[in-house]
This record gives sequence, C-alpha cells and structure tokens, in this order.
Amino acid sequence: MNFWGYRRPDGRVGIRNKVLILPASICAADTTRIVASQVEGTVTFHNQNGCAQIPSDQQLTMDVMAGFAANPNIYGTIIVSLGCENCQMDLVTEAIEQRTNKPLRQFIIQECGGTIATVEKATCAAREMVQEASRMQREEFPISELLLGTECGGSDPTSGLASNPLIGGVCDRIVDMGGTAVLSETTEFIGAEHILARRGATPEIGQRISDIVHRYEQALKLVGADPRDGNPSPGNIAGGITTLEEKSLGCIHKCGHRPVNAVYDYAKQMKSGEGLVIMDTPGNDPSSVAAMIAGGCQLVLFSTGRGTPTGNPVGPVIKLTANKATYEKMKDNIDVDASTLLESSEKLNEMADDLLQEICEIASGKATKSESLGFMEMAIARVCNYV
Repeated sequence: MNFWGYRRPDGRVGIRNKVLILPASICAADTTRIVASQVEGTVTFHNQNGCAQIPSDQQLTMDVMAGFAANPNIYGTIIVSLGCENCQMDLVTEAIEQRTNKPLRQFIIQECGGTIATVEKATCAAREMVQEASRMQREEFPISELLLGTECGGSDPTSGLASNPLIGGVCDRIVDMGGTAVLSETTEFIGAEHILARRGATPEIGQRISDIVHRYEQALKLVGADPRDGNPSPGNIAGGITTLEEKSLGCIHKCGHRPVNAVYDYAKQMKSGEGLVIMDTPGNDPSSVAAMIAGGCQLVLFSTGRGTPTGNPVGPVIKLTANKATYEKMKDNIDVDASTLLESSEKLNEMADDLLQEICEIASGKATKSESLGFMEMAIARVCNYV
C-alpha cells in the first residue's frame, strides 16, 4: 500500500506542500497572519510565546517552531520576528537548520521599518517561495515513510470500546509495514502505565514510560494539584467515563499491540521507520497534536466520542468517532463514522484496512474536514507562568 507525496532535500517525505510563515514570538504573530492571508499556499499560527519565558519553557517553544519548519509537509519557511524577543532570529534560524536544509527567509520588524514594511517584504518573499514550491511533483512512496500521530479528545465510552482499538489496528498495520506510529498524552496513561511499561522493547524503555508518568504527577503536586482534578473533563464525565484510570485504559488502545521502541520528549525530532513510539505530551489536544507534528508526523489520527473540530496548520488531522449520534451532529467536523464497530467487533480488521486506505488517500492530497474548514487550533505546552 502506497501514497503520493513530496521528497524533501533532507530526505523526508511530505504529504502537503505549504510555505510556513513562522512568527518567532507573539509580537510577530499578527504580522505573519497578515502575510499568510495575502498569499495562497502559505500557513501560519498564533504563537503566544517566544518571550518572557524561563529557559525550559522557551526550549519547548523553540522545539515546536523548529519542528514545524522542519516538518516534511512544509516546503520552506519565512521567519518573522520583532527583534527584541527571547527567541532571537539567529536562535530560531539555528534551531531550524539543525533539523533541516529546506529554504529559509528572515525578516525582523524592528529592522524592516515596522509592520507595513515587513508585510510588504515578507509577502513578496512568500509569493516567490510558493511559486518555487509549485514546481514540486508528487511521487509514490511506501507506508514506511509515514509517521502517524494518534490522539483522543472529547472521549466517551465509545472511544475506549471501539474508536481507539480501531486506531490501534491501523497503528499495528503501519508498524508492520515499516512505518512509525506515535502514542501521546502522558497524563492519560495514569493508572495504565504499568501495562504500557511492560511493552517496552527494553527494560530501560519500560522504566522511561513509568518515569514520564510519575514526573507529570509530581510536577502537578508541586502546585497543590492532582491530574484527577481536571481529568476526566466535564465532557468525559457527561459521556459516561467515571475515572482517570478508566479513561487511560481506553486511551492506550490507540497504540495497538506492538512493542514500544522509544520514548521522545515533547516536540523532539523522531526517526522514521522506528515502529511504535511514545511522545511525552499533555492530554490537552492542540498542544499534544502540535508536539507530534513538530516531531515529524505528517498527519494525526484523532478519535472523539463527544466531537471536536481540532485541526493544525502544518498537518492534516483525521477525526473519527464510534458514537453515531455524535457523527450525525458533527458531520462538518468528523471524517470517519466507526459506529458500526460497536455492533460487531469482528468488523475491526475490515475497518482497519479501510481506514488505512483513507489515510493513504489523505496522505495523497484528499482534504480532511478540518482542512476544508481552515481550522488551525494551536497551543504549546508550558512549564510555568510567564516571567
């Protein structure tokens, strides 16, 4: 089974061919919004960070920015900074160049003469880069070139009973074909971390799985909180999920049945062809999706019981639900109706094959619902308050 994508000069394969207008900080975010609104074929996002952050928080922001630029769905990047933020232009440029050798252009608002002058210059550069990108032709590639992220949000019992096992079946197939599948949402391993840890390919990986869960719990306790204070969410509870442990047991079905071969920190660059891996992310959907795409995932498979509109500026987000009522109410947002799986678990293999075919079609250019709506929800994980 193959898909059609774009080979990048760094060797990776993209499934979209966009130019990223990258704001180095919140002070450049509206400028990049204006630029992207004027040039078809570009994407941007509202970066709330980039300044007034402690070093560990700034590193999370830098990793997401560099990862977005390096993601193979991006042809090249136009970086825009204010000029005095912590995420200085040279730091952002260096972080990107450590990950990829794709085209880069830089504009500093304080040096270009203000917003209007910067918009004029960056817009011209963006048009030139989009024109260059238009020369790229799709080529056929095997599934082994895919890095598939997995996510669940707005969960209800149908998520753990049907949607997530279906995603797990797809992950098994991608891993068996030499690709990479990524499990995220560390806070939603709590109560099931011992099950995941036993699946570590080595004792060290198993211990690392336990460590990231316990570290998360301890970090929240430092501020007098418990992950169970906000998880399950009100929507989860209204849908019928009673405890975090119950939610976690459903969540981990997304990763299928293969050994876990690596555990990555938030937004760090992942390897292709590594099988099943974990990325240490929050349960918060936009910040978790952002981390996996920054790590190299070309697309994300997202299950929901209650419904969600979540998208991402860099990679397609495929939404599926096994709740028939939710699908009927949110057809605008949800790509796949998996509700028939609740009627017969024997349909799992057939539906996993069909879903993998749908993934290949989306990887080859078919737009998801969130893409057609232009949805670009975006968040970056944080350690603490701004300074």
